[in-house]
Amino acid sequence: MQEHGPRWRCADNSGDLLTDGSNKQKYGGRHRMRIAIPKETHPGENRIPITPAHAKRLVAMGADLVVEAGMGSGSGFTDSEYTDVGATVSNDRAELFGSADILLRVRKPQLEEIGQMKRGAIHISYLDPFNEHGLVNAFKDAGITAISMEMIPRTTRSQKMDALSSQANLAGYVMVIQAATYLPRIFPMMMTPAGTLKPANVFVIGAGVAGLQAIATAKRLGAKVTAFDTRPVVAEQVRSVGAKFLEIDLGETGETAGGYAKELTPEQVEKQRQAQKEVIAKSDVVITTAQVFGRKPPVLVTRDMIEGMATGSVIVDMAAETGGNVEGSVPNEVVEIDGVTVIGKGNLAGEVARDASQMYSANLFNLVEDSWNEEDKAFVIDFEHDILPGCIITHGGEVTNETIKNILEGGA
Repeated sequence: MQEHGPRWRCADNSGDLLTDGSNKQKYGGRHRMRIAIPKETHPGENRIPITPAHAKRLVAMGADLVVEAGMGSGSGFTDSEYTDVGATVSNDRAELFGSADILLRVRKPQLEEIGQMKRGAIHISYLDPFNEHGLVNAFKDAGITAISMEMIPRTTRSQKMDALSSQANLAGYVMVIQAATYLPRIFPMMMTPAGTLKPANVFVIGAGVAGLQAIATAKRLGAKVTAFDTRPVVAEQVRSVGAKFLEIDLGETGETAGGYAKELTPEQVEKQRQAQKEVIAKSDVVITTAQVFGRKPPVLVTRDMIEGMATGSVIVDMAAETGGNVEGSVPNEVVEIDGVTVIGKGNLAGEVARDASQMYSANLFNLVEDSWNEEDKAFVIDFEHDILPGCIITHGGEVTNETIKNILEGGA
């Protein structure tokens, strides 16, 4: 088995390895480090990895920055905005992959794209490593250093790199806007000469980053909001944004060291369902955000609960793409179940692509800048770093993330 370090690799593609006695790998040497940003090809993906503002800062750091022609168009940025700040625009996608020392992406690559990368290159994007076992093995076999944006540790220092949180924040906003679009009534109370319109009742399940933003957005629109989370510690946060917190005694619950809700037992899930059933029946809008990182989400809104809602009510299932919190929700579709509209659209942050790109670009830039060696104009892979080891999935021809390695080796 290879050691992760200590070694440095020159960026002149010679493949020479130099030892400096540290647990770091450095790309530097005779040529500037090439950072490449290919255009996203996933259907409907309009977010981009780097905005012109952050492109300018990467160039100022000493990077040789190349972007694929049309890369920024989905978020309203032109090629000229990138050339104006010192980047190069390329029409040769294959060459872009083959020459890159670092590739910055939103979405995971296609398997054939991994084969186009040079050994030792660094690929940074969302990777879904808990489920994409073939992708992880392809990175390993190709000798690519794969960094997963989902695996950025949730620490105070890494907040500026936390793409999951930044995108979830926008997703929370978008879910409420989508619900308001499909609901055949308004959110706020309105007093008119024709009578008083009561405020809509909104129930948010899960008060993480997305849930809290959904609560705050629904309140700003004038709805009456109730929320629940399995972590009692967030009750005060729910109340601070003006919502009522639904008290359900589930016994011992809590959150992981990374700040995620712990997975409930089947008995706890059933107890939660029953306690929420009456609230759901009285709600005009139900928004579910309950996801367990790396696992299938729990089904919290069953068919009988949907049948108990009034015709015209709306449910937004944030977890639809990964299995769903709502029985009958369909990934990336809007369906009607017993007169209730169930929204299962994915890529919610992508609905506000320009703002989502601005936030994701900041996350990516901060990650690169944090490990950038100013003297050598190079990105340093350091396994003694307090952030990188947790989000590096593969490096030097092996799976280096212990959690992912155990899943691959043990089938857990």
